[in-house]
Amino acid sequence: MNHSFLYRSALIFLLGFIFSIQLTKAQDTREKKVIQLSGIILNSDSTDAVPGVNVYVPKKGRGTSSGRFGYFSMPVLEGDSIVFTFIGLKRQSFKVPDKVENDRISLILTMEVDEIALAEIEVMPYPTEEEFKKAIIAMNVVDPMSISRANMSPEMLLRWAEQMPASGNENFRSFQQGQMIQNQDLYGPRPLRLLDPFAWSQFIRSIKRGDLKSK
Repeated sequence: MNHSFLYRSALIFLLGFIFSIQLTKAQDTREKKVIQLSGIILNSDSTDAVPGVNVYVPKKGRGTSSGRFGYFSMPVLEGDSIVFTFIGLKRQSFKVPDKVENDRISLILTMEVDEIALAEIEVMPYPTEEEFKKAIIAMNVVDPMSISRANMSPEMLLRWAEQMPASGNENFRSFQQGQMIQNQDLYGPRPLRLLDPFAWSQFIRSIKRGDLKSK
């Protein structure tokens, strides 16, 4: 009989303890108020806004990012820890107080540059300095004037001129000639150059100048 009484007493005490813990958790959850956290993020000089800063609550897995002018706004709970991170800037954190009278908190946060000093590294194109010196001494230096003379030769200039596309002036002139020919076709037959005395005079002068001589 005593064992049964002790067993029931222990069971009642355990159930009461569990119920009190659950009730305390429920009260804590209900007591936490939702706060609208907003603010502006500036650089260390407080002159320029920092867009794209990650603003999040690590334990809750929610967050946002600062906009174009460094402004952000997000709902948080009392007691939340907010982290601000951005590549190249030092990590910042802010903890919401456990008891907040108002339902809004505004911040002006400045983030400093995260300077990471690395050890100096000397990069050599050869395993040792001696081999590098030998390779420099053995190099054959080409005379730049010989390259310039080869590139400026008449044969090379003629080849470049043949491969060069038409300029804007030439394209416009060709377009104008095409438009003129279209207008002539619309309002009458195209003139025959064989019957044009001015064309014959130009042809004769070109023969006298030797323009038609074969190269």
